[in-house]
Amino acid sequence: MGSVLGAFLGYAIGHFLWWTPAGGFTGIAEFFFANIPGFTKDAFYGIQKTYETYDFWIVFTAGFTPLPYKVITISSGAFNIGLAVFIIASTISRGARFFLVAFLIRKFGPQIKSFIEKYFNWLAIAFTVLLIGGFLAIKQF
Repeated sequence: MGSVLGAFLGYAIGHFLWWTPAGGFTGIAEFFFANIPGFTKDAFYGIQKTYETYDFWIVFTAGFTPLPYKVITISSGAFNIGLAVFIIASTISRGARFFLVAFLIRKFGPQIKSFIEKYFNWLAIAFTVLLIGGFLAIKQF
């Protein structure tokens, strides 16, 4: 629950503090992108179009994998994705991540903790790639 509340705070930061009243970038946006070589406002708007198409899946993937979730929450607010979609994707992905770790520790005991610390991020990425790949394969047929 705390993770989803934190995600909501990130969403609020992006939603209320990212854009100027005139619709342009604020100092926050300029600060984030000033040090990325070759990154343009056009690239930013391209990312926004991707969010409009895959909003749930972007938030879900970042919530379950070791991708920087704070960046995703702030950009979700900045790109104004639906709040309900954001909360549902955050709740499912963060819940799945934390409950999976809790289940593994309960099932296998404290000795699994070192395995989780060493390999969980890689396994989460592999699971997400397989999940998305499976949906894409189904969509093709």
